[in-house]
Amino acid sequence: MKLFSKILSFLFHPMLMPTLGIFFILNSGNHHAFLPFEIKRLVYIIVFTSTCLLPVSLLPLFLQIKLIKSFEMETARERVYPALTSAAFFLLGYFLLTRLNVSVLIETFLLSSLVAILISVAISFFWKISLHTLAVGGVSGLIVALMFKYGIDLLSLLSLMIVISGLVAMARLYLNAHSPFQIYAGYFLGLIIVGSGIMLI
Repeated sequence: MKLFSKILSFLFHPMLMPTLGIFFILNSGNHHAFLPFEIKRLVYIIVFTSTCLLPVSLLPLFLQIKLIKSFEMETARERVYPALTSAAFFLLGYFLLTRLNVSVLIETFLLSSLVAILISVAISFFWKISLHTLAVGGVSGLIVALMFKYGIDLLSLLSLMIVISGLVAMARLYLNAHSPFQIYAGYFLGLIIVGSGIMLI
């Protein structure tokens, strides 16, 4: 069970969720599905690089200079600097997407995710909110917003995402990474920030 929980935590790591969200946007049956392949590929590259590759590349440095004690970042304070640098890279990705001028929806998704990260940074100064459930909650919020905003039937996808969110939450609890309240707080913060951000455009 411990190995399964670690695999789930890795597969649905917060740094991978923005790319998953972009995949859902580009394949959910709205007009984004008709974007040229080259444009889609560029969007994937920008989002994956700015929200995953670049933030991950700095973790060994943070470990070396002792800003974090391990890659698991078990305490709330350890997460502040990695989250702040992630926010900076998210902002870079957002800027590049605005220059590309492909989709307000994609830009808003990244911007809403950035807002959720900044709120989590503020919370991390005094409390350890779950970044894993924050991320899966954000993707859940994206799916809900797509359903209401574009009138797309994504109920099966939403149901799958809720199951995944539940499994991730269970894994984080089993690994003693968070309390139940930290799990719920992360999920609903991500769900509300990203979902409402997209609904407002």
